Formats: sequence, C-alpha cells, structure tokens
Amino acid sequence: MTTPEKIAVLDIGKTNAKVVVLDCTTGEEIAERRAPNRVLPGPPYPHYDIETLWTFVLEALSAFAKQPGFDAISITTHGASAVLLDAEGGLALPVLDYEHEYPEDIRRAYQTIRPPFSETFSPSLSGGLNVGAQLHYQKTAFPEAFARTRTILTYPQYWAFRLTGVTANEVTSLGCHTDLWRPREGTYSPLVDTLGIRDLMAPVRSAFDALGPLLPDIAAQIGLSTPIPVHCGIHDSNASLLPHLVGREPPFAVVSTGTWVINFAVGGDLDHLDPQRDALANVDAYSRAVPSSRFMGGREFETLTAELGALSPEAALAAVPDVIESGLMLLPNIAAGSGPFPGRERQWINDTTASTDQRWAAACLYLALMTETCLDLIGSKGPVLVEGPFSANLAYLQALTALLGRQVVALPGSTGTSQGAALLAGISPNTKPGRSVPAPSWDVAAYRTAWHETLGR
Repeated sequence: MTTPEKIAVLDIGKTNAKVVVLDCTTGEEIAERRAPNRVLPGPPYPHYDIETLWTFVLEALSAFAKQPGFDAISITTHGASAVLLDAEGGLALPVLDYEHEYPEDIRRAYQTIRPPFSETFSPSLSGGLNVGAQLHYQKTAFPEAFARTRTILTYPQYWAFRLTGVTANEVTSLGCHTDLWRPREGTYSPLVDTLGIRDLMAPVRSAFDALGPLLPDIAAQIGLSTPIPVHCGIHDSNASLLPHLVGREPPFAVVSTGTWVINFAVGGDLDHLDPQRDALANVDAYSRAVPSSRFMGGREFETLTAELGALSPEAALAAVPDVIESGLMLLPNIAAGSGPFPGRERQWINDTTASTDQRWAAACLYLALMTETCLDLIGSKGPVLVEGPFSANLAYLQALTALLGRQVVALPGSTGTSQGAALLAGISPNTKPGRSVPAPSWDVAAYRTAWHETLGR
C-alpha cells in the first residue's frame, strides 16, 4: 500500500460533525466542512440523526474528491455509543443518545449486574454514558427489536462499516467507560456474557488497521476512480491523546477540551482512582490503560455563553484580579451528571454587583479549578498540554498555570481529534510547537482554598 498524500477524516463529535482533509507532509488541515450533530426526539427514544450525518459525509467527501483530493480515510467519533446492526446491515434500533435517562427500574436492575470498578475502571455514570447500560436498556425495553441484532459495533467503526462493509470493534471505544472492557487484561468483562452479547460483538481490530477499500458504489458516488483505504478509527479523546504519545516521554498530562474536558495522566497508575468523582481509565490506541478524569466543560461554556453573551478574552483576563479580591465565585455544576463534584448544583457567590466581564472571569477561574481538581484526582505529573477550544482562552490558561505551579502548554488549532485520527493513516505529526503559558502576576492560592472550603472539600 502506498503512503497517502492527503487524508480525509470523519470527525463526529457530540455537538458537531466535520469532515476535514489533512496534508500528510505538513500535518495541516487544508479543507473542512461542518454540520450540527442533531438528536431526534424519537420514537423510540432520543437518537442521533444518522442518515442526515451520512448525507453530510458523502456530500463533503464528494466535494473534497474534486478539490483538494484525498487518498485515505480515517474516522474519529465521540464515545459512549454502540450500534446494533440487523442481518441486512441496517439499524436494528436507532443509535441512542447517551444523555437519555432510563426508567428507574431499568437503572436499578443494571446496577445489580454491572462489574465492579476494580475490574473495568468504569465509574457508574448517568444515562447511557456506560455503553453496557445502553445495551441493557435496549435489550430490556425493546426485546423484539434487540433480538434482530446480529452485530454490535463501537461508534467509529460503524462509520467504517458504512464505508467498507467490514465490521469491527476497537479498544479505545471499548475501554471508554463502557463496563464492557477490562483495561488491565485487554479482554471483555463478564458483562458481555451476562447480557448474552459475546457472539454479537464484532472482531476487535487495531485503530491503525485499514479495514478495507471504500465500497465501489460509494467510491463511484463520491467520484473516485481508484479504491482508497479506510482505517478502523478511534474514540475522539484518544485521538487527541495519540499525537502526544508519539515522541514525548512521560510523565505528562493532556487536557483535551471540547463538549467534554478529558484529562489524561500519561505515565500514571490506576491504583488510586475514585469512581465517585468521575475518575476512570481510558485505553489508548496502543491498548494501554491511561488514568483519566473529566467534566462537561465545553457544554458548560456553551450554557454560560447563552446566559452571559460571548466571552471577551481580554476583558475577562483584565477582570480576574478584581474577582479574586471580591471573592466572586462560580461553584459546580453547570452541567449535571458528571465531573468531580457529583450531585452539586451550580451557585454564584458574592455576585450581587458583578459585571458581565467579572462573571466571565469567575467562570474561567471555575473551569481552571475544575481542571486542576480533575488532574489531581488522576495524580498527573509533568507538563500539562491543553488542546481544543480552551487552548485559546488566556484567562483559563493563566489561571490553570497559577493553580498548578508547573508548565502549561497551549497547543494550536481548534481540535486535536482530526490530527490523531489522521495519524492512524500515516500522516506526519504536526510539529507546530505549542506556546508555554506565562504565569500571571495574581495569586490564586487563597481563592482556591475558599472555593474548595465553600464546596466542603
């Protein structure tokens, strides 16, 4: 197989989907199209608008086949999703939105069968964030439709199947708090037998594998005259992690920001993770367990933007000293159901006379404090690499630098997921250096202490 010159990446996030083309020599994105990832209300439950996404993917690939061209395809998607295929390769049930909450009796029944954290390193999460809970819900609530299932796929590999006709599963999605995987052993957990689905699980393939060429009819529809390889694909947070695993020695931490803020302690251990505070193990593209933690920081930022208006980074940064002095604080959680402070509802402190800029400054301090807490929970050491949208938020970055007291590096570009997915297909890593965030002149020690004391921590 020849080395590709340009790679098209399907990058399907929880909020938005995009198709990008990357130049293999420079690692740069040279073309991009975006679309919202819509959730349909049902029936039978909230689910992703798969066919609209598929139309978007084909239209983007058709446009990019003409200009700038591409000669390989790779895939990355959000986690916490499984796809049930029937005997004809169609959907036995719609692809369930992981934020859907199940009836109480089904939730209670699932808790009696899920394996312990010490085995799976998956905390018990809300809705369908544990893929095992999704499958149990679908099997329990829709037994006739579930009985039509012949193959179960992880989500990136579903899109690879649509493109190639080849079914597969892959460890970064299986190891992403599913309850289905044992990260230390690299095997399925007993839950697959409890649910009776072992024979339905597609073969496990490496994220780096080329599953096959693009199906001829799809290649013709897109306008390609020669077959091109489609790679197996990878969970999005692990796609963000992958470029940093190439040529960087541990220990270090990666803060991958998007809808979720996912924190990885590369070189850490699994022995002290607290499942009650959303600490867990992810599994990287090389099948290694990585201590991780997270909160829904991007979703929280969107909520704040809807309430406060657009962030002015310079104004928020300038307002930080006044916020520290006045004790204006934002406490968790804005988005419920995840993160290191479960069960709490957000609260403003000392906000009676606060301006919008001051509220934004307090919000940036809040996001930094949440990130610091998540990094502490996984015992992270060494430099901290911030990628994704928060890498452009200087108030957040400087607050994080002050809180951690060690190097914070902001990485360029809006997201590392596409870069990581492209690495699977042979792209050269983007060597554009990050920028080391300067330490601010203000001191956050007393503010941090007050914030945690207010939380009772």
